Amino acid sequence: MKTLLASTIFAMTAAFTSFAMAQDAEIRIATEGAYPPFNYTDTDGSLKGFDVDIANALCEEMKAKCTIVAQDWDGIIPGLMANKYDAIIASMSITEERKQQIDFTNKYYTTPLSVIAPKDGEVKGVSVEDLKDKVVGAQASTTQANYATDVYEKAGIEVKLYPTQEEAAADLQNGRIDALISDKFVVVDWLNGDGKDCCAMVGDVPGTETEAGIGIRKGEDELKERFNKAIDAIVANGTYGKIVANYFPFDIY
Repeated sequence: MKTLLASTIFAMTAAFTSFAMAQDAEIRIATEGAYPPFNYTDTDGSLKGFDVDIANALCEEMKAKCTIVAQDWDGIIPGLMANKYDAIIASMSITEERKQQIDFTNKYYTTPLSVIAPKDGEVKGVSVEDLKDKVVGAQASTTQANYATDVYEKAGIEVKLYPTQEEAAADLQNGRIDALISDKFVVVDWLNGDGKDCCAMVGDVPGTETEAGIGIRKGEDELKERFNKAIDAIVANGTYGKIVANYFPFDIY
């Protein structure tokens, strides 16, 4: 009986210690650093943007020590799966294709896709007919790239994919492409800044509203639940709204 009791106490203590260590463990978070205003690298080399602010707020809510690192977009899911970091907070849309590889938390914002084009150009709409004989750009390995190739390219429209959003926007500005399809909130920010003189919003793409979530390795249910509770908490206590107000004049949740 004493042996059984001692074994039980030892098992409970070990489980509690393991749980405590898991709670105290550093959480490594990856973001892209090239997708303003959601994530970008400042002139001093530091990571900034909405995703970074959300990551910091979630870590504070969880009372967790976190490290945020930059990772190129094309390698961001492979890096997670290879244990280079524990989570992705990089405006990653929750898609069925990605869910075959990784898990996701609940959403932390929602966005549609939009098309922008030069103010003096011929593109006046977002349909296949509107973009006939035009060249449409998008950032590779994104939901907008998927839409561009699945819809526009299959209809005979030339689609050009770029490693980063910034490169795609630069080619639009310099007249190398006729239109750009992108996350709406990203291009709204660009149109209010570098792109304000050259380009304008053509319109939202119907039926393309997607949710952005935090990418987690499959099987990391405890970490996912911690993030989900923290997301709910910062939305409820007003922290989320304050962060949004620093970047957008409208609700994106």
